[in-house]
Amino acid sequence: MDQSRVAERSLRTERASGTRELILAAAERLFAEHGLLTVSNRQVSEAAGQGNNTAVGYHFGTKADLVRAIVQKHSEAIEQIRLQLVTECVGSTQLRDWVGCLVRPLTDHLEILGSPSWYARFSVQVMADPALRANVIDDALSAPTIRATLDGLDRCLPALPPHVRAERGVMARHLIVHMCAEQERAVAEGAATLRPTWQDLGTGLIDAIVGLFLAPVTPT
Repeated sequence: MDQSRVAERSLRTERASGTRELILAAAERLFAEHGLLTVSNRQVSEAAGQGNNTAVGYHFGTKADLVRAIVQKHSEAIEQIRLQLVTECVGSTQLRDWVGCLVRPLTDHLEILGSPSWYARFSVQVMADPALRANVIDDALSAPTIRATLDGLDRCLPALPPHVRAERGVMARHLIVHMCAEQERAVAEGAATLRPTWQDLGTGLIDAIVGLFLAPVTPT
């Protein structure tokens, strides 16, 4: 293949990658602000500056595929943070350490994103969609760092009945996602936040979730 064809192919690949990033950013913002059901692929294409209204379908397929692509984009960065935390916690029997592995990857990632960001509010919308929530949670639970974190939590809570542990795990997940969304919304709107920084929010969440796991269990 001659050099001109190689250069042309490289340019097409670069343009396609740039278009995908524009679509991902536009979709994340629109989904965060308006919900998954009310935003069409056409609206996403227009917001991404694409004259072709079929651009979303061409690059991603269905809306569900687009949502998964947004999640995957952020998950890679979040997993890198969690990997470092889990590595530091190997062998720990301190509940707070393992709760930190649940909380800090997201709060640290949101701090890195800066303002404005939309990922926390986007995540709330995904959690409200039954089909997408199940797929996203299944994918998340399959990550080795999440499995290591959950195993660490289990070792710290040997007396907590498994069904209660699972229930409180769901509570913790919703608390993390919704509190991050509240912080993100306040920052984006220039309103007062419950905690001054993402680091402080993470600390507050860790305090609350440790208390949640250690709360007494009423006999049934």
